[in-house]
Amino acid sequence: MRNTKICVIGLGYVGLPLARLFSTKFSTIGFDMNQKRVDALMSGHDATLEVSDELLQDAIKNHNFKCTTRLDDIKDCNFYVVAVPTPVDSDNNPDLTPLVGASTTVGKVISKGDVVVYESTVYPGVTEDECIPVVEAVSGLKMNVDFYGGYSPERINPGDKQHTVEHIKKVTSGSTPEIGQYINEVYGSVITAGTHLAPSIKVAEAAKVIENSQRDINIAFVNELSKIFNKMGIDTLDVLEAAGTKWNFLPFRPGLVGGHCIGVDPYYLAQCAQRHGYNPEIILAGRRMNDGMGEYVASETIKLMLKRGIQVLDSEILILGFTFKENCPDVRNTKVIDIYNALKEYNLNVTVFDPWANPSIVEREYGIIVTNELPIKRFDAAIAAVAHKKFEGLDILALLKDKHVIFDVKGTLERSIVDGRL
Repeated sequence: MRNTKICVIGLGYVGLPLARLFSTKFSTIGFDMNQKRVDALMSGHDATLEVSDELLQDAIKNHNFKCTTRLDDIKDCNFYVVAVPTPVDSDNNPDLTPLVGASTTVGKVISKGDVVVYESTVYPGVTEDECIPVVEAVSGLKMNVDFYGGYSPERINPGDKQHTVEHIKKVTSGSTPEIGQYINEVYGSVITAGTHLAPSIKVAEAAKVIENSQRDINIAFVNELSKIFNKMGIDTLDVLEAAGTKWNFLPFRPGLVGGHCIGVDPYYLAQCAQRHGYNPEIILAGRRMNDGMGEYVASETIKLMLKRGIQVLDSEILILGFTFKENCPDVRNTKVIDIYNALKEYNLNVTVFDPWANPSIVEREYGIIVTNELPIKRFDAAIAAVAHKKFEGLDILALLKDKHVIFDVKGTLERSIVDGRL
């Protein structure tokens, strides 16, 4: 391990924290195709806020950590880690384009004896059947003869400053038992929470994809309960609090399910199952339920407005929060956009206020305007979509007209002012 020189390919929410951590023990280079991203990182700032300026600047100054877009800079590395996104397309089919591109990059620089480890979330078989063949074709080398492979699924939780990469147990695997041990040792040297060496790459891939699928299904269940109890006039959170007094009750809450993991990974598992002749019912049912919650929130808000006698056409609606989760700037696959789009179908005037979201990124990705400044006009309805801590203490009533509606998606507002919630 003394001569291990690491290159992390993909410097987003997953790759950068890992590369920074590796740099505390190994010579490490971060590679990304986005020159602006690389320049910003080398200036000492991470726009995703996953790595603090202090830690990043310390890595650059004291650990010789470097980020680059140049292939020549990473040719001397011998331990390549691929941490690029694995999205779905408009039909919710897995899009492996970023992985193929990263594998091509690895193939251009990998040498005999080197190791390539994939961290991107995939279905079982992608590493060995889709990615490694690209590396072999480009490099002219053969896995387990000239170079070696591995898989260690990412477990990054964006915005979570407690469960950072080194504090989350890491699953590892290798293309041979010996390489598995080596990969496990490399990760184990920086992951303070420890590691788990899986018996094969496919097992490690499967473990990752079911983690988020399991969570997706559990949230879908409580989302369905929320719809049922709403029709019965029962507060869902009261029910969950009562049920939670049993020691083995799982404390899931209803809500929007977006982001780059939970809202995407089940589709990878579903397609894998279909390729093997099995049509997954529970997995896809959970996805359908969760994918429909944004439209449900909008519909319930409109119903409450009508019951209050509020003119819906041309009314002013405020959405608080746009990121896919609280206290982070990540807007990837946010389901708040579903609320927005559903409301616009009623010809409403919708204002989105989120102090975390980058307005230029939101406009580029979703084509809508988000403001970082608290609006000064008054609204007919407000939807508290994301529970940012920056919203705590916000006087929502001061933003609303005398006759108004408040819908609380996350169940964090004072009950006395809320008209509806999941």
